Amino acid sequence: MNKKLIFIAFVVSLGGFLFGFDAGIISGVMSYAGPEFNLNDMQTGWVVSSPSFAAMIAMLFSGRLSDQFGRKTILIFVAILYAISALFSSIAISYEMLYVARIIGGLAFGAALVLAPMYIAEISSPENRGKLVSLQQLNIVFGFFAAFLSNYFFNKYTTQENTFLDAENVWRWMLGVELIPALLYFIFLFFIPKSPRWLCLNGNFENAKNILSQLHGVKRANMEIHSIQENINDDSNKSEVKLKDLLKKSLRFILIVGLIVGILQQITGINAIYFYATSIFKQTGIGTDAAFSSGVLLSSISVVFTFVAIYTIDKMGRRPLLLIGTAGVSICLMLCSYGFSQATYKLSEESINQFDFSDSERLLSIVDKTYYNDVDFKSTVKSILGNAIYSKNDGAILEEATSVNATLILLGILGFVACFAFSLGPVMWVLLSELYPLKYRGLVIGVIAFVNSLISSLVQLIFPWELSNLGNALSFFIFGIIAFIGFLVLLKILPETKGKSLEQLEIELLSSI
Repeated sequence: MNKKLIFIAFVVSLGGFLFGFDAGIISGVMSYAGPEFNLNDMQTGWVVSSPSFAAMIAMLFSGRLSDQFGRKTILIFVAILYAISALFSSIAISYEMLYVARIIGGLAFGAALVLAPMYIAEISSPENRGKLVSLQQLNIVFGFFAAFLSNYFFNKYTTQENTFLDAENVWRWMLGVELIPALLYFIFLFFIPKSPRWLCLNGNFENAKNILSQLHGVKRANMEIHSIQENINDDSNKSEVKLKDLLKKSLRFILIVGLIVGILQQITGINAIYFYATSIFKQTGIGTDAAFSSGVLLSSISVVFTFVAIYTIDKMGRRPLLLIGTAGVSICLMLCSYGFSQATYKLSEESINQFDFSDSERLLSIVDKTYYNDVDFKSTVKSILGNAIYSKNDGAILEEATSVNATLILLGILGFVACFAFSLGPVMWVLLSELYPLKYRGLVIGVIAFVNSLISSLVQLIFPWELSNLGNALSFFIFGIIAFIGFLVLLKILPETKGKSLEQLEIELLSSI
């Protein structure tokens, strides 16, 4: 495979790194920013999920804008938005300023997640397309890994003795670090070419041929240009694309497939796990420090199994990876649900006396009282201490009170992340980049990505409320059942797309347009 091709694909997919970094960093940030602004469950959910709501808008329009102005031009603008978001998030002086800054970042990663797989698919050969498009998911999980590692060290060196980092400013540094990769992304984008298929769509065949020759050789470039030109010259590709075109009978099947995969990727709760990883691990009673280090382990698993996807996706195919992974997701979520359902919660007088926060002695009113679900225990403690004090000390309280098989739950969460990393994570973007014809690609991927982000943002927004009102066990059980239903649906309808050119897939999957 051409080294220049790998470099270009990696640079374009760096927007995924920034998405993963932002998503991972916020799980640690809220441990400090939440108590500082005294946020309730819904406010916490909104700070975390607001980028996903903004991403919906960007996803809906970024594909069409890239059809007009070019993939590269929009990606450069995306890098600027990332930098602005990182800067203003780190200097936020209020809850409102924080979520507005994160909304700006959401516009950036919404566009990046749509345009990167589209661009990479348009410069790739059929035999390597799956690997190269999967680089976006690899960058996303690298972003998660970097964020969790960053959070771990920031948390480790935030002590009362440290005059540089303290509980009031550490979250600002966590968010501000994102400015560095954002600026690097902006610089590297100037070293990539424009999409050859976009150039052809705009009549610039000579420039497109030169780019394809550099990437695939002259012979392959001539074949690609001929195939693209025939496709564009087809009468069906001359009319203007409209949103209502998606309702055409010929597009119905591949639209339904894309929507189902797009919804399933998020509705199984992956971003609830990533965005609230630190909080979830605290629920097992392992403590705040261990919760941060477990986040590093979680992101490491993501990286390893994304490499598995890259290695196998063009060999095994998209369908087997999706089916195996979705089944594994369901099983692992059920395992988490079972583990949490067996937990009990009880504070002893000795443990209460060890707490060093204000009003801790008020917990003596529930000493040695056993709670058989996390909802009742957390509600009682919050009512005694107040939301602000509980939020600052939830890790220590749960560590002392929780009796649960933390290893079982950790294995379930890591298994879920592993199964997602080699299936729903990368394969969805590969499929979306392959299923749709050039003329409709920007519009259709934008619409499906919009729905994908809508589901993601709703999951993130509701998840803190779920944990507080439904509890850990029922929340994970719901995700597990949804994943099982998704597996059954995919088993029936999912096509295979490996090893075929984009133009060949268009002929096979569409009856007429």
